[in-house]
Amino acid sequence: MEQKNGAILRRWVGDDRYTSKAAYAQLHRVYALLRLHVNFFQPVQKPVTKVRVGRRVRRVYDQAQTPYQRLRASGVLTPEAGAALEALYRRLNPLELRRQLDAALERLWNLAAPDPLSGGRQGNRDF
Repeated sequence: MEQKNGAILRRWVGDDRYTSKAAYAQLHRVYALLRLHVNFFQPVQKPVTKVRVGRRVRRVYDQAQTPYQRLRASGVLTPEAGAALEALYRRLNPLELRRQLDAALERLWNLAAPDPLSGGRQGNRDF
């Protein structure tokens, strides 16, 4: 996975190396759970403007919203797609989703290949 393009995934998964088919399948499971967690339950503040005050730049942000909320508010969804997303959102339980994500990450970390340069230690898992 690329550093920049997979920034969210890398922050959650860490820098371990995964080489087995089992690890590959588990990584896909983690990605599916993480996609739901981030898009439906992790609000983000987007920058609106930058104002220069002397030598400092003051950034102004909008109200924090999840990507799901932003998409619904944008008005670009068809009624069918909006209803499907709403149904998915209503089925999700954020606590259960987080428990599943943590369990899937733990299973993935157990499948990590040892790092030959660090004497078998695995990468950073602080998040």
